[in-house]
Amino acid sequence: MERSAYKLPVMVGCVYNQCRFCDLFKHLKFRIIPLDEIEADLLRVYIAGGRPRKIFLGDGSAFALQTDHLAEILDLIHKYFPDCNEINMNATVTSVLAKSDEELRMLSDNGVRHLYIGLESGLDDVLHFMNKGNNVDQLRHAALRMKEYGLFFDAHIMTGAAGHGRGAENAEATAALLIESEVTSVTNFSMFIHHETPIYKDVKEGLFIPASEYENLVEDRRLIESLSRSLKPGREIKYEGFHDYISFHVWGRLPGDTERMLSRLDDVIAEYSDKQEICSVIGPDDKFEILSAY
Repeated sequence: MERSAYKLPVMVGCVYNQCRFCDLFKHLKFRIIPLDEIEADLLRVYIAGGRPRKIFLGDGSAFALQTDHLAEILDLIHKYFPDCNEINMNATVTSVLAKSDEELRMLSDNGVRHLYIGLESGLDDVLHFMNKGNNVDQLRHAALRMKEYGLFFDAHIMTGAAGHGRGAENAEATAALLIESEVTSVTNFSMFIHHETPIYKDVKEGLFIPASEYENLVEDRRLIESLSRSLKPGREIKYEGFHDYISFHVWGRLPGDTERMLSRLDDVIAEYSDKQEICSVIGPDDKFEILSAY
């Protein structure tokens, strides 16, 4: 969604950095980038002739920054790029709920448009186990507040987040929550377990049994079907599903592209129907581990 945006770093790392499945920022010490460094970056792009109309504030969860600090960043952006009309960033449920009505209105009025939130799953027990820091009701409340102040909710989810045998349950619950939250787009990063993540230890201790790639593909199909079936007339969702471990990507707009997307999934599901022991688990030797003892 941000391929055409200018990425402006405003922090290093993730302010939360506690999700059990994530090691993206574990090696980084969190810090907020000073305003003079941010302005120097904006000036560099301006002098080079850049005139971005869309800017993404990175890294981690920029929406968690203090609102006064965010406001100063927005002022700098508009100082150098007055034609910029879209400023997007990652957020968390708790960062949305922490801001007052006045703060949300001010940020929206000053160009903040899309907030990317890791919803991951529509099941409370999965959110708790993955240490997301919020529950489903809190996410519903955050979605209502975003809608009220003109902020678009773009959701990140994970097929496989509920583990082995729970794909259908997770797909239906997640689809229902996405429909209720009126998301603009959904990006599915199918679950990938690396040995440096906390959940890898859970797998080794038998506390979490990962879904196979076959299960994740079937869950992805069920999710797309459920979303398409539940959309109200006139509404659509942009959907992208990434199964990086097997290099499979499905994308389109629901409901219009549903049949094409399901057909692509059917082909790869048939291919993996006799490979149901393959899981996206990478061990210490950086090779995948076959976990067949379900």
